[in-house]
Amino acid sequence: MTKHRMARRTFLGQAAAGAAGIVILRNSASVWGAPANTKMRLAMIGVGGRGRELLGGFAQAGTLVAMCDVNDQRAAKAYQMFPAAKTYHDFRRMFDELGRQIDAAVIATPDHTHAAATAAAMRAGKHVYTEKPLTRTVHEARRLRELANQHRVATSMGNQGTSSHAFRRALELIREGAIGTIQEVHTWNDQGGADHANPPEGEAKAPPYLQWDLWLGPARFRPFHPKWLAWGSWRDFGTGNLGNWASHTQNLAFMALRVDSLWHAEPAGKPIVRVEAKVKGINRLSFPRWELVRWDIPARAGLPPVRFFWHNGSSRPGVRDQLEGLLGRGLDWGDKGEKKWADWAGCLIVGTEGKIYASGHNATFVMLPEEKFRDVQKDRPEQVQRSRGHSEDWLAACAGGPAPWANFDYAGPLTEFNMLGNVATQFEGALEYDPLAGKILNNPEADKALASEYRPGWDL
Repeated sequence: MTKHRMARRTFLGQAAAGAAGIVILRNSASVWGAPANTKMRLAMIGVGGRGRELLGGFAQAGTLVAMCDVNDQRAAKAYQMFPAAKTYHDFRRMFDELGRQIDAAVIATPDHTHAAATAAAMRAGKHVYTEKPLTRTVHEARRLRELANQHRVATSMGNQGTSSHAFRRALELIREGAIGTIQEVHTWNDQGGADHANPPEGEAKAPPYLQWDLWLGPARFRPFHPKWLAWGSWRDFGTGNLGNWASHTQNLAFMALRVDSLWHAEPAGKPIVRVEAKVKGINRLSFPRWELVRWDIPARAGLPPVRFFWHNGSSRPGVRDQLEGLLGRGLDWGDKGEKKWADWAGCLIVGTEGKIYASGHNATFVMLPEEKFRDVQKDRPEQVQRSRGHSEDWLAACAGGPAPWANFDYAGPLTEFNMLGNVATQFEGALEYDPLAGKILNNPEADKALASEYRPGWDL
């Protein structure tokens, strides 16, 4: 876990220093746009972990008027940093009381409350930036996209690699055909899942600094147990590595190959995405120790069919040999190459003329074989526009500028795609998914797993 946190923090520091380009996407104009020279009045929801990492940048770019967190102990440092901001435990109450004093909200809560907090912000007419993964379920991602279009607010998901220059240059080269027709995509993470066999036993008294009922939010009520707070390990609260990392790692291929167009196609096209998973063992409580997920993606936007493969967990027999064979060299999993865990996550896009290998955040890339593409920068001049930075693009959209590349019209389908993989790991056989209708057509039980029941007062 330590190596993954370090890699993430290193990337985030680099991403804050400089980034890459802006294009106009769907619904780029916001009816709530503020004058460009006006600082956004921001509310931060979830400031004890990832939210605290985001605080500094957003507080410099806007005016922090409110913070909300259910854990006073974890939020204490953030509260000390910005004593003028009002503090809340319940974001619903915050929006009710502050109303027009808030222009925009940044959400960095545990995965299971992303959708509820984001929906509440948009229903209140606020621009919203939500950390990845956008949601925990397929249904939630679809609902947030609908709300964003209904309320015409500026939106963005926090997969920061989208705004790196390398990401946009690699996307440009793929779409120009530099590595030929894309045949398949392989993305991976060595970590795997927690694979807990049983829920926590017994119950304990919730500590006084934790609002347990609010922490649960829309999830089914259960007595407090400290093991539930390791929320990323449990399906009721987390999304596994398909949420935590594929939001970054599959992003370049998903966008470059216009997979999201299937969610915006004409109904006459009737596109069907087929997804199938192999796992160490089906686990509907937690996430499997290892998983291999395959998506069969039909022709779309003038592009031929393509297959995506997600390899999660280094303990799957043969996975390392397979990936090293595709990459053409050893994977640095702490024991090869420079022994710095440089390849613990990655994306390999395989074309008829070559390959592109991108890092786990898709923020760096190399074309393979390197000697063949040594002069690609001269042969294919750069056209892509640069970004102001990931959060800066969103703030500019809040002021009436063009939509960020990671707006919900795009991030919604990407999240559906990844969360569909999480559904597939709970069922045997291939699932047939209609991205227009948001339904699994050949397995009623799997179709039910696209959504989850919400407690009263938390619906979307």
